[in-house]
Amino acid sequence: QLQLVESGGGLVQAGGSLRLSCAASGRTFSNYAMGWFRQVPGKEREFVATISVTGSNTDYGDSVKGRFTISRDNAKNTVYLQMNSLKPEDTAVYYCAAAWMRRRFSVGDYDYWGQGTQVTVSS
Repeated sequence: QLQLVESGGGLVQAGGSLRLSCAASGRTFSNYAMGWFRQVPGKEREFVATISVTGSNTDYGDSVKGRFTISRDNAKNTVYLQMNSLKPEDTAVYYCAAAWMRRRFSVGDYDYWGQGTQVTVSS
């Protein structure tokens, strides 16, 4: 099992920034591509970003391109999501997830999930 624990969520005004962290334990973190997803009540979980096992390749959902940055520190077993220029529509529960070896874009392709952290952006 790979345990994932997110942190860093909170309340921020529109235009502000937050940095989410996801700490992993239990298995070899560097064997897993990592992703961030988000979900609002009544809607499907939405892809936000993914990063390769080495951190050299990243992809983003269209709604966050140019504003969010995913990164990882394999020495610290942690993946980050830097969120800038936040908008009220970014309000959601944010989840990190792990997929064996390759970057993935769909919820069903991820093997492990964290419990989520709430991000609320006020207008």
